[in-house]
Amino acid sequence: MRVKEITNKKIWEDFLKEIDQKTFLHSWNWGEFQKRMGEKIWRLGVYEKGSNLERETKGSEDQSEYLAAVCLVIKITAKRGNFLLVPHGPIIRSKNKSQKSKILQALLDQLKEIARREKTSFIRISPIWERTEENIKIFKKLGFRKAPIHIHPEATWQLDIRASQEELLKNMRKTTRYLIRKAQKDKDIEIIQSQQVRDIEVFSRLHKEVSLRQHFVPFSLEYLTKEFLAFQPDNEVSLFMGKYKGEVIASAFVIFYSGKGFYHHAALLKKYPTLPIAYLILWEAIKEAKRRGCSFFDFWGYVSPKENPKHPWAGPTLFKMGFGGEKKEYVKTQDFPTSLFYWIDWIIEKIRKIKRRV
Repeated sequence: MRVKEITNKKIWEDFLKEIDQKTFLHSWNWGEFQKRMGEKIWRLGVYEKGSNLERETKGSEDQSEYLAAVCLVIKITAKRGNFLLVPHGPIIRSKNKSQKSKILQALLDQLKEIARREKTSFIRISPIWERTEENIKIFKKLGFRKAPIHIHPEATWQLDIRASQEELLKNMRKTTRYLIRKAQKDKDIEIIQSQQVRDIEVFSRLHKEVSLRQHFVPFSLEYLTKEFLAFQPDNEVSLFMGKYKGEVIASAFVIFYSGKGFYHHAALLKKYPTLPIAYLILWEAIKEAKRRGCSFFDFWGYVSPKENPKHPWAGPTLFKMGFGGEKKEYVKTQDFPTSLFYWIDWIIEKIRKIKRRV
């Protein structure tokens, strides 16, 4: 078993095509986006010995081995300290506990070497592994500890969209279905779809207005533009904008990647609180995902409204749940300290989590 960098996009993406459990955060284009933002990245592949048939179908240049796992690593530079981040990964082919543990150990050894070289204080992994005791123990035995906060979703709401539109509507919450149809009948409501980068400015403006109301730091126009440009060449991103009497009052930033649609960013003005335009935008995004041949639609993020009704995401989660689907939970974000400076960061993040009530 050996770990080496992958520089060929086809090898990376061909491997991911065979894996069901993944998100765009481990795509080649997400790595390109990080580079556009000035971050340093590594695309690591774990290779194992195998037959020629395995080699031919699993992406290795060496006739004696095949690609068993991939791992996108991003160096995050922050005022409080630098760290290595693995977003929704690593992606491992095998489901065998022992094999997963060996692969993760090999990756950890490489990550520790990168951390030493780059002078980072910890390694943070946001796994997209099913939240089971078995998977949690794999991380724990290797010396990982639960992170004080998470950067990417640790749970999400996902809808199987392979059924017909009629069936999808039928399976929705009654209120959701009613509001979609109400919006469709309103002649003053128009939903348009755009792949034009200039329209990012419109989304950014709405996003900033929402952030002021809900007291969070918005993504910058630069961030949103560079993310859009990273996925645009492969036709994997689209903006959905909802107009009321000609004015854009709602928008959604949707990524389509490897058979799934992702409701990544969204913004809605409170100018018309009773207007069901957000419901129609999301329905149009789901229909577009179906047109593109996607099997699932990921609503991106989930909290239990019943267990924590005061959580800032409880309202948006109820909105998403109305479309039907099921909860997917991943192993909690894991940290591996590589320096005593980690504990300074841990304290800062713990305080931040308490203040944000998340």
